[in-house]
Amino acid sequence: MKLVYFAWVRERIGLSDETVTLPADVKTVTDLLTWLKGRGENYEAAMERPEIIRVAINQEHADHSTPLPPHGEIALFPPMTGG
Repeated sequence: MKLVYFAWVRERIGLSDETVTLPADVKTVTDLLTWLKGRGENYEAAMERPEIIRVAINQEHADHSTPLPPHGEIALFPPMTGG
C-alpha cells in the first residue's frame, strides 16, 4: 500500500511517501492511523490527534470508518485552512 503524506504530517514523519505492507488486522482508516502511531516517535507526533487527520483513498476523500482497499494509494493530510 502506498502512503502519501502532506504538509505537517509529512514534516513530522519525515517522509513524503512510503510503501508499506499492512498487518492483516488493519482494515479501516482508523486502524491505519492507530497502526501508524505505533511506528515510532515521528509517527506518534504526526498522529497525535488522529481524529483531525484527513484521508483520501485513491484520490477520493474517505472518513475514518472507511475500509481500506487491498491495493492503492492512501493520502494523509492535516485540515486545510485557507483564505
